[in-house]
Amino acid sequence: MTGTPRDPAHPQLPELLAPAGSPDAFRAAVAAGADAVYLSGKRFGARKYASNFSDEEIEEAVRYAHARDIKVYVTVNTLVHDRELPGVLEYLVWLWSIGIDAVLVQDTGVALLAKRIVPGLVLHASTQLTIHNADGVRWAAGQGFSRVVLARELSLEEVSRIAEETKDTGVGLEVFAHGALCYSYSGQCLLSSVIGGRSGNRGMCAQPCRKPYVLVTGSTDEYGRPVRVREVPLAEHYLLSPKDLCTYRHLPELVRSPVTSLKIEGRMKSPEYVAIVVSTYRQALDAIAAGYGEKSPEAMSDLLLAFNRGFTRGYLFGDRSGALMGRDDTGHRGLFTGTVTRFETRTSVATIRKEGPVVPAPGDGLLFIPPVKTGESWGMALNNKPVPAGDSYTLALPRPVPAGTRLYITSSRDLEAKAHRIVAKPSPWLLRPVPADIHSAVGPDGRIHVEGTILRRNGTQVPFSFHPEIRLEPARSHPLTADQLEIQLKKTGGTPFVIREFSLDYPGNLFAPLAVLNALRRDLFRYVEELLAGAAIPPGESVEQAKAALRMYFPEQTGGPDTRGPAPPALRLAVYTDTIEGVREAAHAGAEVICYEPDIPSGKHRCGSNPREPFPACVVTARGTARAAGARLIWKLPRIAHDAYLDTVLPALPGLYAGGLTDCMTDNHGTSGAILRTCPALSLSGSIGLNIFNHAAVQGAGSSYAVLTLSPELSGDEIRELIRTIPTDGDRPAYALIVQGTSEAMITEDCIPRLLLSCREPSCENRDGNAGLFTGIRDETGRIFPLSSDGQCRTRIGNASELCLIDRLPDIRAAGISEVAVDARGRPPAYVREMTRIYRSAVDLAGSSGDAVAPAKELAALKERVKRIALGGITAGHFTRGLRE
Repeated sequence: MTGTPRDPAHPQLPELLAPAGSPDAFRAAVAAGADAVYLSGKRFGARKYASNFSDEEIEEAVRYAHARDIKVYVTVNTLVHDRELPGVLEYLVWLWSIGIDAVLVQDTGVALLAKRIVPGLVLHASTQLTIHNADGVRWAAGQGFSRVVLARELSLEEVSRIAEETKDTGVGLEVFAHGALCYSYSGQCLLSSVIGGRSGNRGMCAQPCRKPYVLVTGSTDEYGRPVRVREVPLAEHYLLSPKDLCTYRHLPELVRSPVTSLKIEGRMKSPEYVAIVVSTYRQALDAIAAGYGEKSPEAMSDLLLAFNRGFTRGYLFGDRSGALMGRDDTGHRGLFTGTVTRFETRTSVATIRKEGPVVPAPGDGLLFIPPVKTGESWGMALNNKPVPAGDSYTLALPRPVPAGTRLYITSSRDLEAKAHRIVAKPSPWLLRPVPADIHSAVGPDGRIHVEGTILRRNGTQVPFSFHPEIRLEPARSHPLTADQLEIQLKKTGGTPFVIREFSLDYPGNLFAPLAVLNALRRDLFRYVEELLAGAAIPPGESVEQAKAALRMYFPEQTGGPDTRGPAPPALRLAVYTDTIEGVREAAHAGAEVICYEPDIPSGKHRCGSNPREPFPACVVTARGTARAAGARLIWKLPRIAHDAYLDTVLPALPGLYAGGLTDCMTDNHGTSGAILRTCPALSLSGSIGLNIFNHAAVQGAGSSYAVLTLSPELSGDEIRELIRTIPTDGDRPAYALIVQGTSEAMITEDCIPRLLLSCREPSCENRDGNAGLFTGIRDETGRIFPLSSDGQCRTRIGNASELCLIDRLPDIRAAGISEVAVDARGRPPAYVREMTRIYRSAVDLAGSSGDAVAPAKELAALKERVKRIALGGITAGHFTRGLRE
């Protein structure tokens, strides 16, 4: 496909944002036509296993890109410990000082400090912030973000609604357009963390979603533990592995949408991959801008050959279940090219029916996938040439293949050569030179003055004025004509520029050798490149102000402004449950706070754990039940709350408040904003989905939350450091910690139980008939991870072992935690009753006031009682050792 270079100020095309995991991939992205490139330094990026960039390489990348009017964004999108905050902020100041266009941030504490210390730095909200509703975008705007990378799980219709409802904020919206998909909502995945201590929130994801699992089922005992577990026979084993996203065929819809930027995933991919994918999308976008947008079969072949696990249109365009998931394999599938119709044993020649636009060539990598139960897949490098035979071709093969075997090309020598050509000799159709208007004047004395403007893609103009030392001399015989001089000055080959308008004032009686004119032209465009490269660099005095603010906030690079801690607080016991029965048992067993999360179906969804008592009556009943036993009820909203769900529940809030409900709990700042916008008098608690990881994140939450639950990925020492670093003046929230229960390792829009249960579209039937049914996935080591579904048909994957910190309660209290929580969601009444009783005793032992210390022997005995009813054994999580670094 060919296209025309688009007008830099064209208002219709979204930004094409390319990945770069290495300097070579960066050069490929620029050559392939990216409008912007995102990359990471060696620290604080969410792809620690990519090559990434040294500080010197980042500085060079920024200079090179800006000279070509291409933006560079740096990912600083991990959660950050208090001890790391000084280094992160110093890094941000440095990035700003070299002219970086924006940084992508996940940690809300980092965002807060960046706004205070280096206010000129442009912030983009990473997809790790799990922003998935309109109020989330409004929250991001209030935190100083100019762009939000939305959750991948949104449909284009939802994205458009969010854009419409938040257009007054000026915040741009970015969506993923191509590449690998995460199985879980980004920023809410702890599976790699709970399995091996490698946290995706810290850039260390070990990708357990690409591992094989077995679906298991069974019944449950009175505590909700699986019994009589059996394997569910499935042909597919990669139950958590999505296909790769490809929106190439839907670019016209994306161009018409309010999306600001289209992001290509791939910082772990090769430069060749980046060159092919970016150039394919570049040409398609420019074709749309030029008024034609027919799809190219060759382009789709290139995308498939570059890398794919099977392609999906993603949640963005409505794919679900089998259209989204690639559960049969996690490797590169390549390009399907034909089916074996015959194999001649005597000659070892296979006849292959051509079923695609591409025929294998010598040097290509091939993959043969035989029909089910007739053999295993195998591959080879082709070293002979296919022989055409009508609508088929023949290939000599080293081993027999049965009829029906499907042939894929997994690597293409021609495609690799194409990628190398893109990088070695960038085409103007892709790179799109920067337009410049130039006026040159030559005085009678031969002195030259060149001035003009550079037109940037954002529509702004950069003026320049150039006075070279070179001068033209009086001509002795053959003066240089105006046309000759204009031709020489307008040559832009090898530069990022194209001359749009040119004028020349020249007396016509001067001369200069060709070498002198060439040097003049080189000096001119080098000057203009440097001018563009330096245009984004802030004034030196502003940088010095930021450095001074950094020193003031982190004097002598210590851990924070205040390291004094409060006296140990009294402990109170909270219990999470999702049933009325659970509320009753927790209240009667001694819970002081009950966080009730009922399943509330919305829109087309019909699931619900308790349809006999619909919303909001279930909340009213739960509150009355808790209050009768002297407990305080908090209505906990789900971790993920799309706008459709909020449309269902928000209208009931004022009535619930008038009826006595005083508290809500959320896992998302957007949901919190929606609640306070609807009913400002409600008190808010924040749960683990907020990812509170350092003292600045606490301060960033401001006065919105009365209680904040700290991240389960923090160690005991890190919790103590966080709380003690909070300034003692002003209002401080209370701090909570989940100390018992099956940790929620993943939440996904994919419905795994659909593989087992009989479900009707568009969602599951009511699940009451499945009460007492256990479903889980078993990994290669034999560990079973329990599954549950919520009222929106999302799947929650729990850890294989229960978190248990009962013997650590004295340390937890000493660290400054005032509320410990038992997570009993998804567990039957007997579990809620017994676990609440155990922890009631433990909290009383840990001391409710003064300096009381629980006897270790008694806590150990209670821990044994926990073991007897826990699901899958117990673990201390990260409390003792923290995450792997």
